[in-house]
Amino acid sequence: MSTDATTADAVVPHPDEPHTESTASRLNWLRAAVLGANDGIISVAGLVIGVAGATNDRQSLLVAGSAGLVAGALSMAAGEYVSVSTQRDGEKALIAKEIRELEEMPEEELEELTQIYQSKGLDRELAEQVAVKLTANDALAAHAEVELGIDPDEYTNPWHAAWASMGAFTLGALLPVLVILLPSSINVPVTFLAVAIGLMITGAVSARLSEANVRAAVLRNVLGGSLAMAVTFGIGSLVGTGV
Repeated sequence: MSTDATTADAVVPHPDEPHTESTASRLNWLRAAVLGANDGIISVAGLVIGVAGATNDRQSLLVAGSAGLVAGALSMAAGEYVSVSTQRDGEKALIAKEIRELEEMPEEELEELTQIYQSKGLDRELAEQVAVKLTANDALAAHAEVELGIDPDEYTNPWHAAWASMGAFTLGALLPVLVILLPSSINVPVTFLAVAIGLMITGAVSARLSEANVRAAVLRNVLGGSLAMAVTFGIGSLVGTGV
């Protein structure tokens, strides 16, 4: 066997390798979870802080916080489901198009795959060997992965995103809901502090997932949440005074 053929065998994935959850799939539900927790903290904190600006009646605060938590969690789940379902439909449409092209123009598709591997740094002969071997193993998987970045056996799952977003929103929202029920002499400042800490955590996790600047992400998150709470508290105070 030639050296190029041996190298080609090393490049081509073996079909009997165990199937594992893709990085894209994991990042999909992790992203939804982090965003859900962040939204739960900010939106419900703004709601209960606004109500606290108007009244410190514990029952009113509990009702407002609980309503915001349930409505927000369901809204996040529905939004994520619709959004990711649209993405999934797009993936399926691209795969269907790829299947048609492989059936109608196999030679052109093989040449396209060869050129893709050439663009990745392989010489023409080795790129052609790799393309031929991949096509023989599973033509659709080979083209879908390299051309589209899609695994035809594992589409993006809208239910994963929906449940992750709803659960994370609920957990995030519980923080301001519980803290605002503290005695009226301390509940507002302690809620501000607790929410700031929660936003620091979600901002840092979000930055890590996207490999962004952690400090900048945390600062934006905390400042944005603090501004939202300050504005709603001011509105609540004005409304409470007017009433």
